[in-house]
Formats: sequence, structure tokens, C-alpha cells
Amino acid sequence: MSAHQQTAASPFIRACRREPVPHTPVWFMRQAGRSLPEYLKAREGIPMLESCTRPDLITEITLQPVRRHKVDAAVYFSDIVVPLKAIGLDLDIKPGVGPVVADPIRTREDLKRLRPLEPGDVPYVTEAVGQLAAELGSTPLIGFAGAPFTLASYLVEGGPSRNHERTKALMYGEPELWRDLLDRLADITTAFLKVQIEAGASAVQVFDSWVGALAPADYRRYVMPSSVKVFDAVADYGVPRIHFGVGTGELLGLMGEAGADVVGVDWRVPLDEAGRRVGPGKALQGNLDPAVLFAPTPAVEAKTREVLAAAPATGHIFNLGHGVLPTTDPDALTRLVDFVHRSTQV
Repeated sequence: MSAHQQTAASPFIRACRREPVPHTPVWFMRQAGRSLPEYLKAREGIPMLESCTRPDLITEITLQPVRRHKVDAAVYFSDIVVPLKAIGLDLDIKPGVGPVVADPIRTREDLKRLRPLEPGDVPYVTEAVGQLAAELGSTPLIGFAGAPFTLASYLVEGGPSRNHERTKALMYGEPELWRDLLDRLADITTAFLKVQIEAGASAVQVFDSWVGALAPADYRRYVMPSSVKVFDAVADYGVPRIHFGVGTGELLGLMGEAGADVVGVDWRVPLDEAGRRVGPGKALQGNLDPAVLFAPTPAVEAKTREVLAAAPATGHIFNLGHGVLPTTDPDALTRLVDFVHRSTQV
């Protein structure tokens, strides 16, 4: 059996395709990161964006949670702004703040700085994914990228924003410029995903971290076309496509329409209700509240049972409803993986 066939037979890929599984597969958003002491040691003294360009370091960090927690999938270690940095934008990730853009994109003239992403811009991605695919064997590797709306928000605001004032002002006030901005970002996101898939990623996830700030009508009009463009562009590869956003309870049906095979659900909507909103034909991913992991083990297990009870009979990938919080006890994650596997074993 080839590595590709082994990966296709894995519980994670089978669940993405709504096929029967021996147990509910588990992985965690931000599983490779700040909650692990071995991650902090590996990254010591290395700025975040630099660490995302060093293949050996990317490989080590991506593998750490697979070794420690026995999760059913690895997720490529990177950041959603890496492709923007790779095309020459002046940005950095500031500790405790997040991505900060020196010269925000706010005019049609600014759009010229968003040139297409070429594979040669990110050779470290191709190298690291190739290394990981070889190391992981039958364990799938999830590639990822930021969604056009979330990337646009960082670029327009100049950094993280609570209310997205400038983003919405541009979206409502200059809809043609907004459309062209998201269209360029959709191409950059697509190119970044294609590099990962062609190097050996078994699935991809598109993170739309800030899209929950929008009303459904605005999502459909101003954002959904760019989401559809991304998912359509990678459809022919045949790898599962996951769509995730935070605070997106009101958008779940539209996110399902946008074209992903799997819709990620945050912790605010129970999975049975999420399934009704998303509609048939899609797998679901989620959705334990990350803060639950700070409670005693019996409480974590009780809340996990609630998630599993609400999940669809087929087509469920267990995850948190957002990323692992930095101060989470790694042992709590290891126990959670084991608990989900034991509780769902066929």
C-alpha cells in the first residue's frame, strides 16, 4: 500500500469523506505551539516568521503534538500571513499582539503591492511538507491558509482589530475595490494551498478567523465569492477541504455552500444544530470549548461526551471550537485524545 493509500485509509481522511471509522479522529487547532514545552525550547530566540521559513524547524514543530498526543492528523506549522510576507509586504508578528502591517492596503494604488504568489516564493514550504509527508507515513498532514476576508482585515486595519471599522468602511464604501482586493487574496490563498497539496499535504483547512464579524447578507454579498473561488480552485486535487471561522453560528449554512467538504464549528453552536444549519452532504469538525481543558478531568470528559452525543453518526472530526490556549496543560490534551478514541471505538 502506498503512502497516499495509507493516508486515504486513515480515520481522519475517512471522516472527512463521511465514511465509517474505527474511532472518531482527533486533532487540535494550534496543537503545534505554545502549549508545548518542547515547542518553546525549539523556538527559543527565533522570531515567529523566521521559524516559518526553516524546514527542519517546521518539521520538528509539526511532529511534536503527533508524538506527544497521538492525534490523528498533523497540521502544518506556519502562519496565515506567511504568503503575504513572501510576496514582499512589510509585516511582522509582534509577540502578544499578532500580525502588524507597516503600510496598510487601503487604496487602488496599494493593490499593486499584492502580486501573485509563486511556488519559488516559498521553497521552504515545499521542502518542509515533503519532509513531513515522508516522516508521517499514514498520518495525514493538513495544510492551511488564511481566508481572503481575514487576510484583508489584517491588511486594511494594519493589525488585529476588535470592530473591523476600516475593513467594513472599505467593504461598504468602495465595493469594487473591496471585490478586487478579495479576488487577489483568493489567488494568493489558492497558490499557497496548491504548493502544500502538491508537496504532499493530505487535506487543507482555510481559516476565516474574523468572518464572524459579518452578518449573513454581507457574507453572501461581499465575501462568499472569494471563498468559493478558493475552494473551487483546489477541488480537482481530491483532498478534503475544511472551512473554519470563529463566531460563525449565523454563517454556517453559507459556509457550507461555499464549497468545503468539512465545516468547522466553534463551541457556541451544538453540533446537531450546526448540522441542521450546514445541511446534508458535509462533515463537521469540532467543537469542545478550549477553556474546558482547564477544568478537572471528570468535567472535561463530561463536556466531551456532550460534544460526541451531538455529533453526526458519520463525518465527525473531533476538535476544539478554536485553537489550543497557550497555558493549556499538554497532559490534558493527551488525556482528551485517549478519551475520545476509547469512547468512540467501534
